[in-house]
Amino acid sequence: MTSIDRYPGVPVTVVMPTYNEAANLPRMAELVLGLPIDGLHLKIVDDSSPDGTGRIAEELAEKYNWDGRRRMSVLHRTEKDGLGRAYVAGMSAALAEGAEYVVQMDADGSHPAEAVPRMLGTAVASGVGLVVGSRYVEGGSLDEEWGRHRVLLSRFANRYARTVLGTKIRDITAGFNLWSAATLRDIDLATLDSAGYSFQVELKFKAVRAGHSAVEIPIRFEERTEGVSKMNLTTQIESAVMPVRLRLRNRRG
Repeated sequence: MTSIDRYPGVPVTVVMPTYNEAANLPRMAELVLGLPIDGLHLKIVDDSSPDGTGRIAEELAEKYNWDGRRRMSVLHRTEKDGLGRAYVAGMSAALAEGAEYVVQMDADGSHPAEAVPRMLGTAVASGVGLVVGSRYVEGGSLDEEWGRHRVLLSRFANRYARTVLGTKIRDITAGFNLWSAATLRDIDLATLDSAGYSFQVELKFKAVRAGHSAVEIPIRFEERTEGVSKMNLTTQIESAVMPVRLRLRNRRG
């Protein structure tokens, strides 16, 4: 596989939404900003976390930007209206600032930061518009802390969405993805309907429909060590309904 060392200075922005991730953010910032990618920028999108995550993010940005390089920034939102909306805000800002690639990454430590250079190298070498950090291709895995019920639910959700939408992406619900700027502009982020976790499915479906190729690389998905999951009944219902809505709209088109 092509080494990222052959592509120094490629502008890459990691967009990381946060809500009550004060315990996780310092470690995640250290891991991401320690990656061997010269042009990497970390953008935190904080939804007014009551635990002070936004303040901690600003302190970290001051720490990492001390040498005149703008390596980290914080986008503060005034309301918590869904993961999808947070990602749209962060990704739109990254594109406006000149990012050539945008990475989606959780702040809870479940996504392995060390996989980002491999994802970038894959995208640059192959020219694909999307690289998915996949749990469900050969070599991918889930943390053993996941109970059988959660594993079965996750696998079912992926199979359900793939079947309804007719896509070959095995981990279509994955939240750890690298996008080319051209792909995101083609999709037009402002037209996305999903507010919650179904954003992951809608974005990938529209990218493939627009003619962009996707490659999946294996990752190990870890269990969070601090904080609690933001998944609730509303987001679960939205995730179940979205694939059907996308399929129906596609048929009408």
